[in-house]
Amino acid sequence: MGTIRTETVSGGARRSRIDEPSSASRTGGASPLDLVTLGALMARSRGRPETVVALLDGPVALGHPGLRGGSLRRLPGGTPVGCAEPGSEQCRHGTFVAGLLAARRGTAAPGICPDCTLLVRPVFAEPGQPGAAAPRTDPDQLAEALAAVVDAGARVVNISADLSWSAVRDGRALTGALDHAARRGVIVVAAAGNQGVVGSSVLTRHPAVIPVAACDRHGRPAPYSNLGATIGRSGLSAPGEGLLGLATGERQPPIRGTSVAAPLVTGAVALLWSEFPRAGEADVRRALCDAARSRRTLWPALLDASRALDRLAARTGVTTTARRPS
Repeated sequence: MGTIRTETVSGGARRSRIDEPSSASRTGGASPLDLVTLGALMARSRGRPETVVALLDGPVALGHPGLRGGSLRRLPGGTPVGCAEPGSEQCRHGTFVAGLLAARRGTAAPGICPDCTLLVRPVFAEPGQPGAAAPRTDPDQLAEALAAVVDAGARVVNISADLSWSAVRDGRALTGALDHAARRGVIVVAAAGNQGVVGSSVLTRHPAVIPVAACDRHGRPAPYSNLGATIGRSGLSAPGEGLLGLATGERQPPIRGTSVAAPLVTGAVALLWSEFPRAGEADVRRALCDAARSRRTLWPALLDASRALDRLAARTGVTTTARRPS
């Protein structure tokens, strides 16, 4: 990749700039799913209902045709699970991410693990509801939701919510909820953020979390993606653009960012656990992130789902038989 240069911006944060990035080491111009070899993993598995994937995002359009027939559980909290305003930014975002993970195969969205159970617990409200704002939440609200989905049986948690960079530098409640997830063997996948800064937060540096940075369709770092030593060492990168999702209205603009990249890693975790249900959290994490942990860079390794499958098979000593989804 090119040289990562940093500059100080207001508040003491450092903003990243990537000069002269090289071509991706994998196929240039590949589809987002093929770039991270998710297509091959999806060809052998649709997931299993026993694999519970929690979505901490916006409300979801529960009646969307693309989500029909799936296993979707609602977990009530401070924010309604279903959308009150299908055109709201919060509903659009939550439904888009839900579709990446759990849409029916053959719809506009990829539906990475449609046979997994999707546990929906919104963390930001639509306009007119208490606490409504742009699609973002605060550490205390996120901590409450995270603890709730862990207690409800989630095995992997996707966090594609926007936390302000300053707000997540401290947060005892969130640290406590992440500790709780770690004790239960839950993997938390979190978007690294779109502020274009260099550094870590209480969320991205926690050992229970796989932080996800966004790249373009060639595997090159996206200029808006947050970077950092912890993200480079413990995280992964995945495409943050070029993916279609479930739309909640006409002429819906495309969604891009680390919140799009994170579900690709979450989906890979869910499919790996569906193929190897007895594998431990550490086994799944190492299969995905071993290459990243030896890195001394601000930029994480690109997700390679097929290689993670091979690593997990070798680590567990179990051979799976390819199952072509219907």
